[in-house]
Amino acid sequence: MMKKIIYLCCVLLSAFSVQLANAQCSICTKTASQLGQGPASALNSAIIYLAAAPFAVMGYIGYKWWKNEKNINK
Repeated sequence: MMKKIIYLCCVLLSAFSVQLANAQCSICTKTASQLGQGPASALNSAIIYLAAAPFAVMGYIGYKWWKNEKNINK
């Protein structure tokens, strides 16, 4: 039970720290600097939002794989 709580805390902490990440490549940074502060922040948030879906899919597949391996090894 304690491991689940620690795992949940780590997941929530990493989920809330995503907004602090700078997810812009050099081309996007140059474009965002020309747009201004508001649109640059929105562009960074959109990049992070679009990157979340592939990570969620990979996490789901990894979890299913781990669960399947765990069942096979029993």
